[in-house]
Amino acid sequence: MADAPKIERALVITAHPDDVDFGAAGTVATWTDAGVDVAYCIVTDGDAGGHDRTVARTAMAETRRVEQTTAAKHVGVTTLHFLGYPDGRLESMLDLRRDLSRVIRQVQPDLVVCPSPERNYQRIYASHPDHLAAGEASLCAVYPDARNPFAHTELLDEGLEPWSVPEVWMMATSSPDVYVDITDVIDRKLDALHSHVSQHQQPEMLDEMIRGWGAMIAELAGYENGRYAEGFQRVATS
Repeated sequence: MADAPKIERALVITAHPDDVDFGAAGTVATWTDAGVDVAYCIVTDGDAGGHDRTVARTAMAETRRVEQTTAAKHVGVTTLHFLGYPDGRLESMLDLRRDLSRVIRQVQPDLVVCPSPERNYQRIYASHPDHLAAGEASLCAVYPDARNPFAHTELLDEGLEPWSVPEVWMMATSSPDVYVDITDVIDRKLDALHSHVSQHQQPEMLDEMIRGWGAMIAELAGYENGRYAEGFQRVATS
């Protein structure tokens, strides 16, 4: 269990706008309440999201940036890095590893949260190919790229010194081993999710679904009835 990690700065890396709010917004709220400085890095522009075919994809990308920025404020986050990669076509390539390494060196986090690069066959919707690619690239950026002065040497030219991230928490994993009680902040998680107006065809069903997930994870964590939780797989990277 890890309700209040001893960290000063955290970086959450996700493939799409709204991924963080499904997977970790409650945890983020508990951290910012405790004084942790949390930043987001959103890899794709989300242009393949939504359901209205009359909306131009460039307009959708801009809408999703606005929605994610609004959602972040509900859980105390005001620093967002948008990398602008195309939605639905993400691959874990050197350019992405470099760009994630850049953000890691800028933020200098004590902890990185990212998607799991392993497909979860119990929750196939959590294993979007973009999520898997973002997870793989994130882990490569944490180790070895961001800490290696000889990887992506152009970052040194930008004045960004190597940074070693001690720990990674992976979202949407089939093997969670660390849990955060989000009972007191679940309404803020829901507010963050409802900020993604363009993505919800049936927003009235969202609260029940999220509370159900949170209760199920709390049960796995061994919390008493009536609690909600988020779960992650911890990877020591120091």
